[in-house]
Amino acid sequence: MLVKTYSSAVMGIESSIITVEVNLGIGINFYMVGLPDSSVKESHQRIRAAFSNNALKFPGRELTINLAPADVRKEGSHFDLAIAVGILAVSEQVSCELLGDYLLIGELSLDGTMTSMKGILPMAIEAKKRGFKGVVVPFENEPEASVVDGLEVIGVRDLKEAIAFLNGECTVTRKDQTQPNIHPIADYDDFSDVKGQLAIKRAFEIAAAGGHNVILIGPPGAGKSMLAKRLPGILPSMSTEESLETTKIHSVAGKSRHMKGLIRQRPFRKPHNTISDVGLIGGGSYPQPGEISLAHNGVLFLDELPEYKRGVLEVLRQPLEDRVVTISRARFSVDYPANFMLVAAMNPCPCGYHGHPEKECSCGQSTVQRYLNRISGPLLDRIDLHVHVTPITYDELSTPVQSENSAEIRSRVEKARNVQHERYKFSSGIFSNALMTTSEIREHCKLSGESAQLLKNAMERMKLSARAYDRILKVSRTIADLAGSEHVETAHLAEAIQYRSLDRADLN
Repeated sequence: MLVKTYSSAVMGIESSIITVEVNLGIGINFYMVGLPDSSVKESHQRIRAAFSNNALKFPGRELTINLAPADVRKEGSHFDLAIAVGILAVSEQVSCELLGDYLLIGELSLDGTMTSMKGILPMAIEAKKRGFKGVVVPFENEPEASVVDGLEVIGVRDLKEAIAFLNGECTVTRKDQTQPNIHPIADYDDFSDVKGQLAIKRAFEIAAAGGHNVILIGPPGAGKSMLAKRLPGILPSMSTEESLETTKIHSVAGKSRHMKGLIRQRPFRKPHNTISDVGLIGGGSYPQPGEISLAHNGVLFLDELPEYKRGVLEVLRQPLEDRVVTISRARFSVDYPANFMLVAAMNPCPCGYHGHPEKECSCGQSTVQRYLNRISGPLLDRIDLHVHVTPITYDELSTPVQSENSAEIRSRVEKARNVQHERYKFSSGIFSNALMTTSEIREHCKLSGESAQLLKNAMERMKLSARAYDRILKVSRTIADLAGSEHVETAHLAEAIQYRSLDRADLN
């Protein structure tokens, strides 16, 4: 006798349907085929114990379980439920009537209870796409799966509840989610708390409006970290597509198990400077998304940038260009989205007071140079805005004047982003000025004779690279969008050039 149940396997942030074929033959052996890994093979012992502890009969005859397609490696313990139900169905302890309509996902404990899983959202999306009526998942994962519109989600606490549902007994609640749950918008720190620092606020507004990368250079206590934490609050609200993609990444990484719906706030990730390259970029024997993918559609903040290992920083170069991470293994490769804004912060020297208006620096020029050289030129090339943060005075701190709040800045940012949306609506993969291709730069960043001469002089004096040339034009286009200008004017270009301070010849 042969019975088929259905589960799912996740590769990257995408899912595929796995057919679990259970055949009852003659003999007493147990076979599991279809390229299962160790955690899948171990389901045999978990299922046996769960059956024994719930007064269910494990067949005393030969069982052959095939996980199809056989050329796709099966990883994880979430196949337990589909295998267990298949065994129960082939031994006529569960009705087969609903098995073709529902995806079965979940790990079994030895007492038969269901354990929450990661990667539920992409599995639920694939189930809807492939025409399944619903999914049966652990009860704790029910809110996550329910964000998929029109898919019936059955949350079960243990194997007995799953059996009761499949046998037509109404002991579990069917949940048909017609509108996705909305995760509350984060209460970001507000820019109104920041005294002074008008030039830095201006730079952050430009960065947010165009999706540009920023590096902050300043002494300790100047407010670099405080400013960076407020950047997500002036970014545009996330679209439904962005929310869905971001939630899928966090689901695969196991970060969304306690969320009540789609992630609606821009991620803000701040990994410690002891992080490994795998922790930052992603990877491992069974590839998982790293910090840069968890920051997708949001902000990745690297504080004390020179303290990160050189090799860790260098792996950022390709994702900053391609906005995707490809992790290759012998038999497969996995792509994780990585469209994030990089915000980095660093001191100007080891003691932190080089160029300070009041405190004296104890570092020699060669020491300062070695410290700056910890950040490679190719990485700096990929950062659009270099911003120097100066300490604020007592008068600025004590002033009762209310600073501009994040909502006011965000309104201007969203207006500029709307202009870009209209400009690039027919350009695949381009959503902001930071993502412009060379052909897009030629089309949308045309310069007058005076502007072209200004840029030429800057290139020669500062010894800028071709990549820095493109970055300047992208930033100047964003400045023009904020000003409501159709063309890039000389003033816009001049402001963009001043944000390349680390490219000066005397710092290289």
